[in-house]
Amino acid sequence: MWIKKQVPNGITLLNLFCGCIAVIFAVNGNLEFAAFFAIFGIGFDFFDGFAARMLNAQSDLGLQLDSLADMVTSGVVPGIVMYQLLSQVFGKPFYVVPGSWDTNQVLMSFDWSYLSLLGLMITLASAYRLAKFNVDTRQTSSFIGLPTPANTLLIISLPLILKFHQETFVLELILNKWFLIGITVISCYLLNAEIPLFALKFKTWGFKENKVRYIFLMIAAILIMLVQFIAIPVMIVLYILISLVWKDKNSSAG
Repeated sequence: MWIKKQVPNGITLLNLFCGCIAVIFAVNGNLEFAAFFAIFGIGFDFFDGFAARMLNAQSDLGLQLDSLADMVTSGVVPGIVMYQLLSQVFGKPFYVVPGSWDTNQVLMSFDWSYLSLLGLMITLASAYRLAKFNVDTRQTSSFIGLPTPANTLLIISLPLILKFHQETFVLELILNKWFLIGITVISCYLLNAEIPLFALKFKTWGFKENKVRYIFLMIAAILIMLVQFIAIPVMIVLYILISLVWKDKNSSAG
């Protein structure tokens, strides 16, 4: 029984492990690998809740551990990624000096642009969102505000698009300082906005009670096949729009 209850926690710790590796890559400027490990972590984040429900192993410890893991994978990582993207735009990217324990050398290499620090606002907004989620009794079966994993997918999609989509207009858009600052502000707002959003939590597999989830996942799969990583920000926008339309439809029906 004890081992069964620890299975979801073990999956949560894999989320945290992936998040830690993503942080290392992000700090060193390897944003593509940081993005991939963040995606792995988000995958584990989805399956820990699924495992907890399947094994009937939900616990207060698991809830707190999940938030702590999310703070790294879906809080620290997107903040550093946005910081690095802004640093590239402002011409002052930061990388750790390898093999150096000389504090002065490290500090001398840290030639930052203060505007790049705006990217870390995503980390602060994520922390606030996670703390609010833990005490908000309204978010048991749905979300209010954009979940941190969804927000992280939005942010980490940017370096992946830069890497794998070489269209000129795409590069010019993402590497525009006002675009990145705008995404940062919108991200921080959506994380804590009073916007009701459906959760991708399957308590049963029936189509009727999960209609909106199945429709969203089918559209997401088609988008990924058609436009690859560009599909990610489109999916986040679609997720918000479907949630709003579904809410209005249910309100009208009620």
